[in-house]
Amino acid sequence: MTAGGPTPTTSPASAVFLGVRHHSPACARLVAHTIRTLRPAFVLVEGPADMNDRLDELSLGHTLPVAVFSHYRDDERVATSWTPLCDYSPEWIALREGRAAGAEVRFVDLPAWHPAVADHTDRYANRYADAEARYAEATRRLCEHFAVDSVDALWDGLFEVTEPGAGPEELRARLDTYFDLVRGDAQADAADREREEYMASWVRAALARAGDRPVLVVTGGFHQPALRALSARRADAAAPGDWPAVPEPPGGALGGSFLVPYSFRQLDAFAGYQSGMPSPGYYQLLWETGPAAAGEGLLRAVTERLRARRIPLSTADLIAARALSQGLARLRGHPYEARVDVLDGLAGALIADDLDRPLPWTTRDTLGAGTHPVVVEMVAASTGEAVGRLHPDTPLPPLVHDVAAHLADLGPADSAGSVRLDLTQERDLSRSRVLHRLRVLGIPGFTRDSGPADGADPVFSEVWQRRPAAGREAALIEAGAYGARLDEAAAALLGARVRAAAPEAGAPAGVLFDAVLCGVGPLCADLLAALAAEVGQVGDLGPLGAMLSAALGLWRHDRVFGVARDRLLGGLVGSAADRVFWLAEGLHGGAGVDLGALRALAAARDALRHAPGLLSVTPQTAAEAAARISRDAHAPAGLRGAAFGLRWALGVPDDPGPVVQALAVAAVDTLGDWLTGLFVVAREEVAHGTAAEEDSLIDLVDDVVSALPEADFLVGLPALRHAFAFFPPRERERIAERLLRRRGLRGSARSLLRTSADPLLLARARALEENVTRLLDRHGLGPTPVDRALPVPHPQAGTALPVPHPQAGR
Repeated sequence: MTAGGPTPTTSPASAVFLGVRHHSPACARLVAHTIRTLRPAFVLVEGPADMNDRLDELSLGHTLPVAVFSHYRDDERVATSWTPLCDYSPEWIALREGRAAGAEVRFVDLPAWHPAVADHTDRYANRYADAEARYAEATRRLCEHFAVDSVDALWDGLFEVTEPGAGPEELRARLDTYFDLVRGDAQADAADREREEYMASWVRAALARAGDRPVLVVTGGFHQPALRALSARRADAAAPGDWPAVPEPPGGALGGSFLVPYSFRQLDAFAGYQSGMPSPGYYQLLWETGPAAAGEGLLRAVTERLRARRIPLSTADLIAARALSQGLARLRGHPYEARVDVLDGLAGALIADDLDRPLPWTTRDTLGAGTHPVVVEMVAASTGEAVGRLHPDTPLPPLVHDVAAHLADLGPADSAGSVRLDLTQERDLSRSRVLHRLRVLGIPGFTRDSGPADGADPVFSEVWQRRPAAGREAALIEAGAYGARLDEAAAALLGARVRAAAPEAGAPAGVLFDAVLCGVGPLCADLLAALAAEVGQVGDLGPLGAMLSAALGLWRHDRVFGVARDRLLGGLVGSAADRVFWLAEGLHGGAGVDLGALRALAAARDALRHAPGLLSVTPQTAAEAAARISRDAHAPAGLRGAAFGLRWALGVPDDPGPVVQALAVAAVDTLGDWLTGLFVVAREEVAHGTAAEEDSLIDLVDDVVSALPEADFLVGLPALRHAFAFFPPRERERIAERLLRRRGLRGSARSLLRTSADPLLLARARALEENVTRLLDRHGLGPTPVDRALPVPHPQAGTALPVPHPQAGR
């Protein structure tokens, strides 16, 4: 193998290794030049080897960018990955030019579903291997040496925007030096070593078949030094034979690859694609027009985008930006204006505000909320708007055809408008399930405007909006990773969501309702069984209560989806309710009110009332558990109140007097938390019990609150307001009337509940006024006794009412 120019001596079994950077125009040009000059027998390209039998699909005349989408699914995991290709991808040029030169082209990497490839992102996020550590340190030192902010700017200065006289030989030498420096002989991690051993086996097989013609190997530059060493060390062992075996998915697993349309937006590193280069729109200009015209084209693209968004941009601003860009290019030693020169020049000329974060092209960060609007538009202009399109003859996964058949029932494929469905009609219910399966799979173009929100919602119709959407074809191809049929794919995705949830948190309740909306059947039954099995591991009352509430509502009330009184759903209800009581007794500590935990007890109450046969816990044992929780001093106040309310709801109420008095003495803010728990679980009993029961509790709370010092009252007021907010307006009005009668006052209870300002703010303002009054009195500046007796007009009724004493007026 020759490490020099692209026309090495071609002794038998010689190999030429080209290390490239993905989506680099300079590397793409070098690959094209090398193939035309070298005329190799084989061109081996880093790419999924399971696509080798279908390389003809890549030559069908697609509009780039496109991507090889690879997927894998078994009972434990779903893995997906994309290998994007655009006009200036070195891999794409290798495929195109290799075939044009008569070479046999092969992908030589492990399939993308293989664990050595599938775990790539997580491994590089941690960077434990020596090679990754060396790469990070070497690029950091190079950036420091050349005084640039990022690896992208370093790459542009070294390879993309170079002197006019630099030829392919010089570029090849620079690339070899660069990749030897950043990787050298450092060991990669086990997964990368497995990939490199596999790629090297393809090199040896090609060398054994090539005769006296060379073999060209095009891979990421990170792998080049290792592949060169592996091939040189073992070339003598090469003998003619079969190509290396392509790994097959394990038994019971499904995997494969398809072409999908891609876009510059997806390709852009600023949008999260970290394996490539940023600003694909700029590099497309660089590929098509060269470095001198690319800078001018980027400036033009930014100008047009800013003016289209009506962002002020004068001719003077453009002149200043161009002058600044040219000055930065000369200062940085660039023969032409590079991408960062243009962007920095525009930022310097157009942004006068202080920026609270670095410019994204200096750090390769994704754009976040609060990014300056000019920066947003500059990044968008450099990204470009190209969207790929597959040739009509491109093979598609079975799911795409299955969805097309289902959608034919909804009208022409590109139709738009409202779709109204009566869920009591079998045909409309079937169409609803199709649309919900598409929604769950994330297929764009289908939005539900209205419909039942849960199983207990008495709504029997839906309204959907259907409209053409960009990216639908790609989304359908990618969804094919979950199954060949629409119902199978939706069920598999919901199952993946259940498995992805942390066992202690449990699957979200929305998964259950989504499963029902998508249609019952064996697949939905499997999902319900999986949810029931997971309930026993959930350690958080909030998600558990939400799941119990959703399952119980469907089990009791469903009149549309066919799951009312369903055996599997009943099993889920029983398991979840039993788990609620087990967890509630062990819940200690915590500040404030956990509404999720309180609603879990409310859901368990409903299960005891309406489905006692599904639970192993009886009403009697539940009441005994509630008594223990309500007396547990270590339990949160809200949970104690909810347990107290549960006993009331089960018909064995306790006397609230000692509890309320004790809470008011211990910590006044916990009284509101306790009442919140009580009202969440037993509001109906409090509001609609016997008059004696209701009045006793309201009078008790009123007496305790009225006796509080002003400072304590203000401390407890937010929690008290939160507690009584659980009553609807009519019931709050009735409580207000009771409080007015207790004080012997006449007036509108409704007006007391409709203040023009926040009551908490009014209470604090009154406390401030009283403090000011005391301060004035202390210095003899307050009003006379006669002034204090004057009536004050009531803000609502317009009648003169005496201002009540602060302690009595609460």
